[in-house]
Formats: sequence, structure tokens, C-alpha cells
Amino acid sequence: MDIRYIKAKELSARWGVTPRRINQLCTEGKLPGAYKEGKFWMIPDDVDRPDCLRENRNLYVREDSAVYNRKRPCPVGITSYKEVSNECYYVDKTLLIRDIIDNHSKVYLFTRPRRFGKTLTMDMVRTFFEKTDTDTSVYFKNKKIWREGALYKEKQGQYPVIFLTFKDAHQSTWQDMYASLCFTLRNEFLRHIELTTSARLSDYDKKYLKSILDDEATIIDYQFALGKLSAMLSKHYGRNVIVIIDEYDTPIQQGHIFGYYDEVIGFMRNLLSAVLKDNPSLELGILTGILRIAKESLFSGLNNLVVNTILDDEYSQYFGFTEEEVSAMAQYYGVSDRLGEIKEWYDGYMFGRTGIYNPWSVINYFNNKCVPKAFWSRTSGNEIIGELFNSADTTFADNLLRLLQGSTVQAIVDTDIIYPEINGDIDTIYSFLLVAGYLRVSEHIGSLYDNPICALSIPNYEIKSVFQKEIIDRYNGIFTGALLRNFAESIRTGNAHLLTETLQQYLLQSASVFDTAHEDFYHGVVFGMLAVLSDNYYISSNRESGEGRFDIELQPKSRGGHGYIIEFKACKEAELEKMAGSAVRQIQQKSYTANLEKHGVSGIGMFGVAFSGKKVSVAYEEHDVKKRKSRE
Repeated sequence: MDIRYIKAKELSARWGVTPRRINQLCTEGKLPGAYKEGKFWMIPDDVDRPDCLRENRNLYVREDSAVYNRKRPCPVGITSYKEVSNECYYVDKTLLIRDIIDNHSKVYLFTRPRRFGKTLTMDMVRTFFEKTDTDTSVYFKNKKIWREGALYKEKQGQYPVIFLTFKDAHQSTWQDMYASLCFTLRNEFLRHIELTTSARLSDYDKKYLKSILDDEATIIDYQFALGKLSAMLSKHYGRNVIVIIDEYDTPIQQGHIFGYYDEVIGFMRNLLSAVLKDNPSLELGILTGILRIAKESLFSGLNNLVVNTILDDEYSQYFGFTEEEVSAMAQYYGVSDRLGEIKEWYDGYMFGRTGIYNPWSVINYFNNKCVPKAFWSRTSGNEIIGELFNSADTTFADNLLRLLQGSTVQAIVDTDIIYPEINGDIDTIYSFLLVAGYLRVSEHIGSLYDNPICALSIPNYEIKSVFQKEIIDRYNGIFTGALLRNFAESIRTGNAHLLTETLQQYLLQSASVFDTAHEDFYHGVVFGMLAVLSDNYYISSNRESGEGRFDIELQPKSRGGHGYIIEFKACKEAELEKMAGSAVRQIQQKSYTANLEKHGVSGIGMFGVAFSGKKVSVAYEEHDVKKRKSRE
């Protein structure tokens, strides 16, 4: 086989070192096969990077050689593999290609949370396999896949590829979504414009092509577009086709949120079946998404479908960043001392048995001069979470506060969920929160009907802030920062007057009518506000203590901290002050403080809160633990 030779300048741009350094390596004999032709070194195009350059792989040089040893920027929001791998800091995930080739399956579905690198990784797979007019091997010769040997190199750049991503399909009506889907499909046809002049295609094929490109095709034509396109590409190139569909379930999620679920399911079922089911032109199919929507027969008949979820070990390291990768990134940017902070904010996910960091947030953290923020929650995609919270019952709300305080919840995990069921039973809700990236598996407890029973917890501080925000937003957006600060201050200081004013402000500003509201409603309002105190207190609701069940208990997390009991009463407006005092006496008489005393809490405040419609009165007293014990 003929060997292609390149000059030092081309190799220096690829490896991110100076041309002078490349020439020096040639002189030292560290680049096998290099020879000098006149004043230029000629170097084999497939030469391996020597070990002495391993530590410098993340440095780069501009084409004009004006800037050396400058740190590569973080690829915030960039999903082009060519751009990221050539110009930015790139965490090498190319061994996914090796594992896919070795597995030799026909169709893969990778389900991972949003913003965990799916689109960039799929573009990397596309760039590797796709046959183009330019040599794309240059984007892989300094990557891990190129060191795996000839079996993988010979597949590089050899296949026609269909590549679609639906990550931006967020339309609110079926009419607009259908137009968006057609636009995406039409653009992929345009990317293969060479088919319009292909001598291997029939007149019928070209007529079909023209109808798509001119936007004159029917809905049936579009539903079968990918199957037709794969057949035409296979005819033209004489090779089977690789099909990559990224974020396939984003249109389906939007259909659920905005009420056109049946329409989008029908369209996507036909679109995917036409290209993935019994397609003789298919070499390999890869899909990514958040959910595996199998119950809607979306993948019916696909006996060759390999589904890989966050519960599986295989491929677990290829989506998101591993501990080793984050450590290397921190070392590269000179902030290894911040690893503890990065771990607290963005670590905690478990894909199979592999610990994973949120890649979107880690990248944004470095790009933000290492100032931590809840970057992931600022992106789109929380609509479903809002729906879950808005339909939650008091048990679910209670469990959310337990999660915020570091506890776990148990659930039978089913990753085969469809969107209309996500706010069904409690196990389905927790399963969705897990696969969507809001919870993590802390422990495998057992199994039931092939579904694992798991202890689930909040993975990190970033997701904790998402839960806090969603709990607060559940109450009509009236929980302002000032109101919550006053609420927290009134609880911590036992200030009955401030708590009365704070609750009164909320009730008066709310658009709802509370004249017929029951005690449970007011309980829920205060319970939602308490999310702001979850860092400092273990918050319990409706638990047995003493001779009855308290409404709310705040147990301090720190030794020597003050604890609180809150009791609610709904009454007539004329009885507000009386009933607030009665609530405090009930705490004393029924010994609701017993649980706090058992845990060594000596300072206990008792709040009695009485409501009548939009009116409120609060009474507060300190509980004297020593005095009660002396009476006993």
C-alpha cells in the first residue's frame, strides 16, 4: 500500500506542537519512516505520536504560529466533533467506535440524560465512518481509536452516513413540529445532493428526491424518507449505510407536553421502522435519547436492537466524564485544588458501575473561571419535571424533602417508560427522574420481575438546587427571594411577628381563594418554603412523636443547634390568636418534642400557626426540656 507523506507544519497543527519540535523529533529518530527531502522532513501520515509528547497533547498552535502553549478553550455548546477535537479541549471518547465494531450488532439505542455529550459523540461516530471528498482520518490519528490497529483504521471514511439530530425540536403545535421534522429531513437529503446526478439511480428515485428537495412531498413520503434515502445511498456508493439519529425522543416529549403525542408517535414510528426494520441497505443504526419508548411499538419487530441504559455497565464511560477525565482536565487548567468543589457540585452519577460527572456542567465550570453554578438546570428540558412536581401528592413532597436532606427513597426501576405514564405511580415517577438525570442509584437492593429495586438519591449539589427551585416554583412563583429570606429568618430566630407577616404576604399576593381551604393546604405551603432550610435541618412531616403526630419537625443537622415543631390549625377569623396559642399548647401537652429530645436537641422552639382564608396568626414559645424532665 502506498504511504502518504506530510510535512512538519501539517503534523504540528494536528498534534498541537510547533513545527520546530516536529523537526527535532525527526532528527532524533523518534518518528519512524521520516526522511529528509531537501530542507523539509517528509513524515509518514499515519505515524504515531511518540511517548514524549503524550503530556503535551492538549496544547495547540495557531496556523500562523503566533501563539504557542496556550490552553485550549472549553467547548461550551459546540457539538461539531471536527471543531472540538481540533480547536478545543477534547475528552477522548473514540474507543466507543471500537466497542461498537467489536460488538457487531445491527441497531443500538443509547439512553442518557440530556446534555451528557450524546450529540457530540454521535457526530464523532459520523465523522469516523462517513465517506467524504476530504480526508477525515486527520481528526483521529492522535486519538485512542487510531492506536487500536488496522481493523479499525480500514473502516474509517468508508460508508455513506445518514445523520439526524432532533435536539432542537421544541415546537408547541403538531403543525409546527411536522414542519420542523420535514425541514430536518430535507436538509439531510440536501447534504447528499450528489444523488440528484447519480447514474445508478432510476428516474423514479430522482423524482422522489425532487419532491423532498422541493418540499412537495406528502406526509407518507416523509414518513418513509429515511428508508428511501438509505436505499438510494446504498445504490450510489455500492455500500450499506450507517444511520445515526440523535435525541430521537425530543419530538415525542414535546408532543406529550403540548398535546399532540399521538400524531408525533405515529410519524416517528413509521420513520424509524422504514429505515431500521428489515432494511437490506442498513449497515449500522444508532439512536440516542432519554427514554426507550418501547410500549408504543416504536421499535416493534426490531429483534436486533441493543438497548443500553444508565443501569448497564457496557459503554458506561462514553457519555459523561469519568473521575480520571475530570482530574486530567483540572490538572490541564491548573486547578487540581478545585477537584473537591467539582465533585460536590457535578459528580455523583452512576452509569452501570462507573462513576460519572455531568460533562455540560464541568465544561461550563472551567469556562466560568471555576465559579460553580447550576449550569445544567439553566438549559431547556425541565418542563417534564415541573409537571411531576405540580401533580405531586403530599407523600411525594415529603419524600422530596427527605432527598434534599441526603436521604434515599426506594423504587422499582423501570427504564421502559412512555411519557404519558411519567406522572403515574410513584415508582414510575422515580424511574423517570433517574433516567432523566435527577436521581442516582445509591444501592441495588433486589429485583422484581426483572426490574431492579434500588435506593435512589440526589447525585450532587447542582441537582439539589434544581429540586429546591422546583419545589418553590410549585407555589405559583410567589415565593420570592425576599419572602423566603424572611421566612428562614423568622424560623431560625423564633420571630412569630415576622413569620406572621411573611405568611400573610404570601396569602394576600396569591391569586387563589383560600376561604374554603383546609389545614393540609397551609401545611403544604409552609412545607414548600422549608426547602430553603434543607441544608441545615432534617425536615419531617406527620410523624409520630410523644402521644401523637406532629405536623412538621425541624431537627438540626449540627450538634447544639436549635430544633422546631410547627403545628397548624384552620379556624374562623375571630379565633386566630386563640387557636395559634392552642396549637402551641398541643405541642406541649402531647409531647411532640420527644423525638427531638431523644436525639439530644436541648433547644426546641414551638410554633403554633392558625389560618383562616387569607388571614394568619402565629404564636411561639420556647420549650424547656429540663423543666419537663424535672416534672417527670
